Amino acid sequence: MTTNSDKPVAAIVLAAGHGTRMKSELPKVLHPLLGRPMLTFPIQAALDAGAERVVAVVGYGRDTVEATLKQHFGERVTPALQQSQRGTGDAARSGHVAIKDFQGWLLILNGDAPLMTREALSALIAAARDSHTPLAMLTAVTDDPTGYGRILRDDSGNVIAIREERDCSAEQKRIREWNPGVYAIDSEFFAREIDKLSTNNAQGELYLTDLVAAAAAQGGVTALAWDALDTLGVNDRFELAQRDRTLRLRLARKLALSGVTIRDPEATYVDADVSIAPGAVIEPNVTLRGKCVIETGAVIDVGCVLTNVTVRENAVLKPYTVATDSEVGSDAQVGPFSHLRPGSSLGPEAHVGNFVETKKTRLGRGSKANHLAYLGDGEIGERVNVGAGTIFCNYDGFNKHITTLEDDVFIGSDSQLVAPVTVGKGAYVGTGTTVTKDVPPDALAIGRAKQENKLGLAARLKAKLKSQKDAKK
Repeated sequence: MTTNSDKPVAAIVLAAGHGTRMKSELPKVLHPLLGRPMLTFPIQAALDAGAERVVAVVGYGRDTVEATLKQHFGERVTPALQQSQRGTGDAARSGHVAIKDFQGWLLILNGDAPLMTREALSALIAAARDSHTPLAMLTAVTDDPTGYGRILRDDSGNVIAIREERDCSAEQKRIREWNPGVYAIDSEFFAREIDKLSTNNAQGELYLTDLVAAAAAQGGVTALAWDALDTLGVNDRFELAQRDRTLRLRLARKLALSGVTIRDPEATYVDADVSIAPGAVIEPNVTLRGKCVIETGAVIDVGCVLTNVTVRENAVLKPYTVATDSEVGSDAQVGPFSHLRPGSSLGPEAHVGNFVETKKTRLGRGSKANHLAYLGDGEIGERVNVGAGTIFCNYDGFNKHITTLEDDVFIGSDSQLVAPVTVGKGAYVGTGTTVTKDVPPDALAIGRAKQENKLGLAARLKAKLKSQKDAKK
């Protein structure tokens, strides 16, 4: 059979299985790597390789898988149901039903192969288009292909069949070339041959691999050798961790080559949806989750854990800062040991220091809270100084209330501000004050008990306390 090089490409991604070895109720293809469900990686590779239509074959956990597809790909991916687990041939046929009118190349791959790349699929498509065979496939070679189907070749080196391991003879099991399960198949050939598959095998299933023998008899098979690493799947949680590590190192390399300083790629954890600009510095043991944005010149120091955080130009996050759903302004400084909870927003040149916790609080330009403070539900203007030990008392047991500090306010150490309360522009709150009512602009607020000095009483008090202690022995 001859094929035309300009035929379009559609992809069928097999994702219906449970994955019992994962020991989880979550469908295997939804287990996360780099913060994304596993299934999204091969689908994205197929889209990037030029697939005009993509079908994901679903089964176990159908509703959850379909919702995930919708979230990540919108209408670009069509789900197709495999009613029962009857093998890869039945899964591919179930997917084909959704695009039975398609004419061109069918790219078929597995949803549990997150290392699959656009380059591999593009090369396979190119090989298929350049061939005169109805089927092209990737092959791989490893020292130990246990668990994979073996590639059978004739004396001339042509692929003639794939033998699943359970059906292999002892001699065939010694073959090191194996089948990654990635094919480009002419749609007319597929439609004609898929219904001819038989369950005459050790597992009693419909093997998609049987199409390889059919293609060998009807024009031949085009085999493209590829790096085994790109083709590896996931069968258990240890393999999930291994694939995650590979993806993590690939991403670290990509970032480093783009101009990001990755001090230790082996100890850097960056999710796939994170954006880091050239010129940023990521120190060891940093974890960036979700959709973080790190702008140029920013420094994320050792041990920081950020989730959905935007860090503007030249900001510095000192060691062991934890932040979630927050924004750090340009030239700001945070940490060490700071906690920015959701809704925190630090303006340019703001400082939040060690053991300071913020929640749903905004700090204006140049404002500072350098030590040991809790700032919850606050609106803080520019050039405000918040002293050590300050607490925004924002919760009355039922509702949250706002504390407002206007520009140029000074809050002395160990102050408590009982919300709702406003401290006016330029006002000064003395150390140890409990603020329960608004402070007018440019006013001095002092609310502390009067100090009394009882002369000579210290020695008598110590003697009394010692006597009480001795009496208890």
